[in-house]
Amino acid sequence: MKVFNSIYSFVSSKKTIITIGTFDGVHLGHQSILKKITSDNKKEYTSVLLTFFPHPRIALQQDNEIKLLSTIKEKTKLLEYFQLENLIIHPFDKNFSELNPEEFVSEVLVKQLNVYKIVIGYDHRFGKNRAADIHDLIAFGKKYGFEVEQINAKEINEIAVSSTKIRKALMDGNIKLANKYLGYPFIITGFVVNGKKLGRTLGFPTANIKIEENYKLLPKNGVYLAKSKIENIEYFGMMNIGNNPTIGENKQSVEIHFFNLNEDLYNKEIQISILEHIREEKKFNTLDELKDQLGKDKIFSLNYIKNEHSF
Repeated sequence: MKVFNSIYSFVSSKKTIITIGTFDGVHLGHQSILKKITSDNKKEYTSVLLTFFPHPRIALQQDNEIKLLSTIKEKTKLLEYFQLENLIIHPFDKNFSELNPEEFVSEVLVKQLNVYKIVIGYDHRFGKNRAADIHDLIAFGKKYGFEVEQINAKEINEIAVSSTKIRKALMDGNIKLANKYLGYPFIITGFVVNGKKLGRTLGFPTANIKIEENYKLLPKNGVYLAKSKIENIEYFGMMNIGNNPTIGENKQSVEIHFFNLNEDLYNKEIQISILEHIREEKKFNTLDELKDQLGKDKIFSLNYIKNEHSF
């Protein structure tokens, strides 16, 4: 997969089959669209996903409260699994948003991206103030000589998957449901940084994860079963997302205790797949009570790994 950081850096001698969208989370619904644009004759056409960064709501409305399922780096990595040939991550800003619908079609889709066909949702809107819809796009297609394939409401409803539903499942701590909608385990990515080393004194050393992107959505506070691939070896562990109420912290942190791993991970970037919710976050009266509970969490996790075959 080739990655372009602007529509203006994209070059292809082939006509393109394009879809457009944020593709946040690259969930099952998105995956079905990717299949549509990658299934045509690859010798004659090349597949393109046009997405934007930052998210239009962040760029235009300064909406810093919006939380996304995937960072741009995570989304790029996920898309590599679906035979997409070209990913364009175009900077979204006020100037780009000012393009009227026909300018967007003629200058971007036709002139720059050499479109043969565009595959788009029935509810897609585009151009300045989102003024144009699928009917306008079909009319432009006839004028400029490209096909429009509409993903209809019935098809989307049958998939019954949306980023909104996944976000709700994650905020409820319902990892199984979120992973079912995603089609893969929800991931977080961050750098291992120094922590208070409390886990080490309890016999459960943890890697403290710093997530640099403040727009990344995290699941509900609690303890989770997770896994990570480190130097091509898969390790399971139990991860805590929360405020460490037993020691009176107020700042949210993410830390993971890996089973059977003694490697120094400081300053390494790791990707963690979250598999199951173990329990709610809880304040314990003493550190001994916390240590006892961590032992129970580990037993639960190891039994779960042993009995579960779908990881």
